[in-house]
Amino acid sequence: MVAPLVIGAALQIAKIAAPSMIKWLSGSDTAADAADKLIAVAQQVTGTASPDAALAKLQADPNLVMQLNVRAIQIDAELEQAYLKDRQDARHMEIELAKAGVRSDRKDNMVKIDAWGLGLALVAMVSLGLLKAAYPEGINDGVFGALLSQFSVFASYFGLCLRDAHQFEFGSSRGSKDKDEERKGLLTKLGAM
Repeated sequence: MVAPLVIGAALQIAKIAAPSMIKWLSGSDTAADAADKLIAVAQQVTGTASPDAALAKLQADPNLVMQLNVRAIQIDAELEQAYLKDRQDARHMEIELAKAGVRSDRKDNMVKIDAWGLGLALVAMVSLGLLKAAYPEGINDGVFGALLSQFSVFASYFGLCLRDAHQFEFGSSRGSKDKDEERKGLLTKLGAM
C-alpha cells in the first residue's frame, strides 16, 4: 500500500482504537513506520488481511478495540523510546564536540533562522492585514485569505521549529515525565495480567 494510504488507514484505526498513536501518525517523520506497525497489529488482533477489514471488525467489536488499545500503548512506548534515544544521541554528540573544543554554530544559526522566519511571517501577516484595511477593494477577499493562510503556515512552521529547538535544549516538560511514569506503570500492570 502507498504510504499516504497506509497512514490514512492507520489514522482511521487510531481514532477508534488507539488514540495514543495519533501523534506518531500526524505528519512526523515516523508516520509511515508507526502506520505500518499499527496496521499490522490491528490485522493481527482482528484476524483480518486488510486495514479496511480490520477497521470494520474494530467498529463492530469493543473487545477488539480494547485489545488493540493495549497493544497500541506498547507500540507508542517503543516509538517514544526510539525518539528519546535519537535525541540523547544528538545531545551526546554536542557534548563530545564541546569536550574536543569544537565550537559548532549550527544550532545557533538554526535558531536564528527560525526566529527570523517567524518574525518575517508575522510581519507579512500584519502588513497584509493593514494593506487590506487601507485598500479594501485593492485585494480580492479570496486572494487575501489565501495569502494570509500561507503566511500563517510559514509562521506555524517556524514557530514549531523554535519549539523543537527549545525542547531539545531544555528537555521535555515535567508533565511529559509524569506521563512517562504513568505509561511505565500501566505497561507493568498489563504485563502482570
